[in-house]
Amino acid sequence: MRGIISRFAPAPTGFLHLGHVVNAVRVWEETRARAGRVLLRIEDHDRQRSRREFEAAMLEDLAWLGFEADEPPVRQSERSAIYEDALGRLRALGLVYACDCTRSGILAATVGAELAPPPWADHGRPLRDSDELRYPGTCRDRGLAEGPGVGLRVRLEPTIERFVDLRLGPQEQRPSEQCGDLLVRDRDGNWTYQFAATVDDYVQAVTLVIRGVDLLASTGRQIQLARLLGREAPPAFLHHPLIMKSPGQKLSKSDGDTGIRELRARGWTPAQVIGAAMAALEP
Repeated sequence: MRGIISRFAPAPTGFLHLGHVVNAVRVWEETRARAGRVLLRIEDHDRQRSRREFEAAMLEDLAWLGFEADEPPVRQSERSAIYEDALGRLRALGLVYACDCTRSGILAATVGAELAPPPWADHGRPLRDSDELRYPGTCRDRGLAEGPGVGLRVRLEPTIERFVDLRLGPQEQRPSEQCGDLLVRDRDGNWTYQFAATVDDYVQAVTLVIRGVDLLASTGRQIQLARLLGREAPPAFLHHPLIMKSPGQKLSKSDGDTGIRELRARGWTPAQVIGAAMAALEP
């Protein structure tokens, strides 16, 4: 792999915790081992939850831990023109349509669908934020006008996306069956993670994406979307293990006992924080 470029891409919706440290260690180690460059991308596309104070704390904690990017950080909140340009390319292909569906409406349609019912539907447990809903295509052919309070989706035709994860080996995904047509801008006007991350990885020429295994399912749809945007070859992917709070729940920014700032306040050194993060990985 020549000319390696990877990225560390935290969302400033809370403070860094040990899970972020695991990702940072893997990003810098894997990239430096290949004589590559690391970019720092602040994924603040969610305007309602992102805070500049969280961003400032993240940058301070990263510097304290010794993780130094090779270029100044970029913020997704300042890249709207880039996303509009990418959206225009998809519009020109006739792939973009307006959608006024709510999450509750999609949930109702998904639970009643015969194709690929969500796993939680068979177990009687409540829906979690991390559970994926397959969009059933309700607005695909309605011809809704774009405007405030209306989201935008991109048509995903049935494909089989094959890639080799550098840790997990050969993978095969069917995005149209997993998630349906992809939401690229939500009803509040926010660019979505799937769209912004895919566009940025393309525009920034990222060639190696290193992230947690919880994002493995996003890979096929991002490969397909990047191809629609004109990317000839996708980046390589490596999905690493996570620190788990419980067997079914990963760490979150609300877990104060694993927050870097809390550990610093208790007198931990950078080496102790990094060591604790790597020691806590799931088997």
